[in-house]
Amino acid sequence: MDNEFPESSGPQSFDPGTPARLAVLLGIALLFLVYCALRPGGVRAQVEEIERLLGRKNDAAPTAPPKNPRRAQGTVDAMTPQAQAELLLDEAVHNEEGALEDLNARLDGWRGYLQMTPRLSQEMVPALNASDLQVRAACLEIFLDVYDVAKQPESVSTLEQRISAEPDARPWALFSLGALGNRGIDPIGVRRKLEDYANDPNGDTRAWAMEGLAILGTNEAIDPLLESLRNDPSPNVKDRAACGLAQSGMFTHEQRMSAVPRLLDMAEDASLDATARGFVYHALQDITQGNQGSDARAWRRWWNEHQR
Repeated sequence: MDNEFPESSGPQSFDPGTPARLAVLLGIALLFLVYCALRPGGVRAQVEEIERLLGRKNDAAPTAPPKNPRRAQGTVDAMTPQAQAELLLDEAVHNEEGALEDLNARLDGWRGYLQMTPRLSQEMVPALNASDLQVRAACLEIFLDVYDVAKQPESVSTLEQRISAEPDARPWALFSLGALGNRGIDPIGVRRKLEDYANDPNGDTRAWAMEGLAILGTNEAIDPLLESLRNDPSPNVKDRAACGLAQSGMFTHEQRMSAVPRLLDMAEDASLDATARGFVYHALQDITQGNQGSDARAWRRWWNEHQR
């Protein structure tokens, strides 16, 4: 599928003191979240597109690979903030020496100057799925910068108001809540709010709560993902929960490994439905890099032999 992005008209403002309205049309990449939030029609199609973009990859244990030499380039200082962000995020994704440090040093100066251009949207897709969690974190920072979502507690309250008042805004707002919590803004309060929405009557809302919990990435966010994988009636929610535990979001490998004992218990539970069981085995394989198929006893034996 060709991924094309219409350019936004300019930086969008998020004022935590008033209900924010993000007047921007987006295409089919990471920031399609915002498009979904504001357009009442076609939300399901947009959600399906963002599903493809959020962490659906095979290596579920992000580690920083060796650095590559920095490519020849002009003076970054002479570039516009937009060009700086696009270049440095690309270099960070390709693990070039010093690029991530340079990007992080410039983040504060970019606020209010970034737009969701086709190039930036294209760079954010691999950045959010990068093997290095620090690159994923930088992508979240740029996400918040593009839409001027202030990293302060008032933004959490405003996002919650939008979730309550605008059902179509929930995909973007739940993702944004997770991003704020991950960046240190009221992570406990954010987790509680996301847990509340993990029990919402609407299946799509629960699915996006799974994405928000995975983006939040705290130890306490693991249990609600496991509970939804075990008990939610929606296959889509189970899928999101399993991917959040195994691949997507901001959990470290150690955090993902901490979920393995409960995943093994689920695999051995005869009352678990077939859909959830399949997701459990996929999660076990992605987290551990083991290959015991759909044999719960083999997985238990393998784990007993390999756990540290």
